Amino acid sequence: MSKTTVLTGITTTGTPHLGNYVGAIRPAIEASRDPNVDACYFLADFHALIKCQDPERVQQSRREIAATWLALGLDTDNATFYRQSDIPEIPELTWLLTCVCAKGLMNRAHAYKAAVAENETDDKKDPDAGITMGLYSYPVLMAADILMFNANKVPVGRDQIQHIEMARDIAARFNHLFKSEFFNLPEAVVDDKVAILSGLDGRKMSKSYNNTIPLFTPEKKLLKLVRKIKTNSLEPGEPKDPETCTLFQIYSAFASGDDVSQMRQRYAEGIGWGEAKNMLFEHLNEQLKGPREEYERLINDPAHVEQVMQAGAEKARERSVPFLKQLRDAVGLAPFV
Repeated sequence: MSKTTVLTGITTTGTPHLGNYVGAIRPAIEASRDPNVDACYFLADFHALIKCQDPERVQQSRREIAATWLALGLDTDNATFYRQSDIPEIPELTWLLTCVCAKGLMNRAHAYKAAVAENETDDKKDPDAGITMGLYSYPVLMAADILMFNANKVPVGRDQIQHIEMARDIAARFNHLFKSEFFNLPEAVVDDKVAILSGLDGRKMSKSYNNTIPLFTPEKKLLKLVRKIKTNSLEPGEPKDPETCTLFQIYSAFASGDDVSQMRQRYAEGIGWGEAKNMLFEHLNEQLKGPREEYERLINDPAHVEQVMQAGAEKARERSVPFLKQLRDAVGLAPFV
């Protein structure tokens, strides 16, 4: 039975936080251990350059994300774990796809349209002011990421479904023009059961809101951040609604079913917010202590992490090099002899 190829990219512009872990990292690592899944996970560092021109931030984020995934138990024997920038066939494929991609398709991309709309709202004379070609055409790079490894399924949030549809359109166009089924038509996978954690202020946990709890923040800092989580003014002894509480939501994402049931009962009995925060901290700290120690070991041993990433790149290029040769031949770029 052939494996299902599942591909996920991780943008390298920030420090991994609890929301990243629950929403993307944990399910991806579980999939990496499934012998029936051909899992491809990559650091999307070319994509990072679209929004971030701070080289130190990009480099630090790449190191932190690589160390995080390894510390949490990514199975690099079964999965292929690589940096996008280590696979030169990806930007070359991007150009091949750009040459068959309709400009009108890019005009309809949500990110581009949102940037134009913001310029028009600000009464700028040029609706394209400040918009780079990286932002405009990054759906083509995303298509190349997916199509290079002929991914069958791409787990995404709902805001990314359009890009998978664009990848399908571009792949179908290429197949039609060059008269062969070079590319699978990938499917977007949206798991509505994946938890979306709230941050310190009650909004979605996001680095853009500056409300995150870094996954491997030191113990004392973790306690301080948990104590900053916004709660209401209900006093100890007053029943509290767990369904509207960020503390309970985060606790539930890391606790067993029995522990969650017991905490729900404590809310009904009127647990004080101070006690609830202490319980959340203790549970998080216990869950993350081992991985945090491994992360610190890895972040302080960049040579080892680099070795792992280079091995992942070699594994990825065993697929990308011959496939790109096939595509070059198809479009008329074959050697003369």
